[in-house]
Amino acid sequence: MTKICHITSAHKRDDIRIFVKECITLAKANHNVILIVADNLPDDIQNGVHIYSVGKQATRKKRILQTPKDIYNKVIDLQPEVVHFHDPELMLAGCKLAKLGFKVVYDVHEDLPKQVLNKYWLPKIIRPLVSKGVAYLEKKCTKSFYGIIAATPIIARRFKNYNPNTITLCNYPVLAELDAAYTTWQNRENTMCYIGSISKTRGIEAIIAACEISHMSLELAGIFSGDISLTELKAGNGGKYINYLGVLNRTEITALLQKVKIGLVTLLPTPSYIESLPIKMFEYMLAGIPVIASNFTLWQEIVAKYECGILVDPKNPQQIADAVFKLFNDEDKARRMGINGRNAVLEHFNWEQEQQKLINFYK
Repeated sequence: MTKICHITSAHKRDDIRIFVKECITLAKANHNVILIVADNLPDDIQNGVHIYSVGKQATRKKRILQTPKDIYNKVIDLQPEVVHFHDPELMLAGCKLAKLGFKVVYDVHEDLPKQVLNKYWLPKIIRPLVSKGVAYLEKKCTKSFYGIIAATPIIARRFKNYNPNTITLCNYPVLAELDAAYTTWQNRENTMCYIGSISKTRGIEAIIAACEISHMSLELAGIFSGDISLTELKAGNGGKYINYLGVLNRTEITALLQKVKIGLVTLLPTPSYIESLPIKMFEYMLAGIPVIASNFTLWQEIVAKYECGILVDPKNPQQIADAVFKLFNDEDKARRMGINGRNAVLEHFNWEQEQQKLINFYK
């Protein structure tokens, strides 16, 4: 039994990738699993995982500057064998722990140098410089880490240049968790959904404009990232088609996916998004609904290959609206696409198959 400590300064304690997939999988594999988070909830034990909180800082600045120190001190107190961290702001803490002899694993959820280029809270003029800085920091620190776990094959290829002990662990859905979202087509309503972080770069403006063109309602769920607000969306001509549901738990997401007929994942072609594998696309597919997705090369290999949706220019509201019309006006085709997507996830894109990579990595 290995004593493993997952640490995160920015994610919730019930985060799907960190807790539901990785922590629980390792606990079931008979490891002693600890999760350190930064929230204001009490310490707890869930699904065999010991959860400790260092408290939540009031601002982003305090979180970035103080929370890594608090987490570092907690790790020192707990003395695990492996420290598995999930946020770039914990990079320097990871380096210090590696120097002390801990086996440190960096779980790379996003391509950080590319992601920084679209951080709205950073002045545009300094984003390229910050991007180069974090790329250098990742390269330097990664060499001292025991291993790297990357969320996509493209991210993994970059890190293998720095650390050969790198694996890809895709963020595919847990079959059992959302299997109930699958229902007969006749039980669904003529509506579509977008679930996830809501921002301009994730294509929300074009989606709302497409709603205005198509006159189709949108079930919108998730947290606003800060570069746009619900008030702004509602004020536009397409605002009357929005039904904002807030931030949903997993049970509520399942209920929503039982209701709708289309899932939207039209992220804009930013450097980080064109290489991403967003979990919501696979969750839509598992629920048995066709997707309208950005026409990225990587996504074409999934959506076009398995004939589970329609690819569009995510910046073009008319193309999105045309795709909506096609799916609502040809329900047999839409239903077949939904079944195709579900079968693809059941056979290929699921955590039940992916989790063995994590178990083998720890072995």
